[in-house]
Amino acid sequence: MTRKKKTRSLADKVTIRTGRRKDYKKWRHDNPDAVAPSRRFVAKKQQQRKLQAVRKLARQQDGQNIAIHPDKEGDNPSGDRS
Repeated sequence: MTRKKKTRSLADKVTIRTGRRKDYKKWRHDNPDAVAPSRRFVAKKQQQRKLQAVRKLARQQDGQNIAIHPDKEGDNPSGDRS
């Protein structure tokens, strides 16, 4: 007895398919609203990204400043690398 493999694919959730990828692509093209994520999900993800950006900025500002090349800072005022 074989079991059907679990999948996250949207293709399996479409009931009008004939089993061909071409048919699913056509259906998806004809029904973009059925495939797109919900507004609630999009808003939730936008909020998460904003919060993540705020946290990252706070981490960067709280971190200590380090001088990467402290001895070479005043040696070369013209900007040449030689």
